[in-house]
Amino acid sequence: MGPARGRRATSALDEPARLVLFDIDGTLFLTSDPLVGRATLDAIEEVWGLRLPPDAIGKVDHPGQTAQRITRLVLEAAGVDDEQIDAGLTRWCVLVSDRYLGLLAESDTSHWQAAPGAAETLEELSRRTRIVLMTGNPEPIARARMERLGLARFFQEGQGAFGCDAEDRVDLIRDARERAGGVPADQTWAVGDTPRDVEGAHAAGIHCVGITLGRFDRDDLRDADAIVGRFTDLLGALVLV
Repeated sequence: MGPARGRRATSALDEPARLVLFDIDGTLFLTSDPLVGRATLDAIEEVWGLRLPPDAIGKVDHPGQTAQRITRLVLEAAGVDDEQIDAGLTRWCVLVSDRYLGLLAESDTSHWQAAPGAAETLEELSRRTRIVLMTGNPEPIARARMERLGLARFFQEGQGAFGCDAEDRVDLIRDARERAGGVPADQTWAVGDTPRDVEGAHAAGIHCVGITLGRFDRDDLRDADAIVGRFTDLLGALVLV
């Protein structure tokens, strides 16, 4: 099935996409990665002195959240107050990335899968618009994953926005637009696989393509401006110059 317009689609969607913001998990990267959870909990123990069970992240509402927000939810569930959380988040961001990169260096990721057709589609998109990462992952984790998947060349350093830049997706979208030179909201699109990706995009005043490569289906993503089932369908869903 090719691209379909969601129920929010309007004539404003005919504006060309000058900036496209890509989520990672469930969008570009389709393999479950337990290293992130392990690094998250190890860094929590280092900063706040809490040894939490391996399922602590799975017990909070984490899909589509930023790394900082997930950590806050996990800590709140463990009884840590906001003042203590705020005091440790900056240090946690450094430690979680360091821990993840250390674990990754010792891991075989030959089974990792990018979205089918991702490299070819990103190649074509990069010729016709600006593409950047906008993800809940901390930047070192995001870029290491792209490197392992062979997609790093498409995403310029110093561009995009990441899960330790801000806790809220609306702020990440603002940061990504500013770093791209202030691209207007109506010419900016996000691509993501969760309802929270869609909600965050619309709250920030930009458009969103929902992609059904993760755990959510077309009905879950019905509020997106467009919905695709294959990565290659993005070329038909976006208005390109």
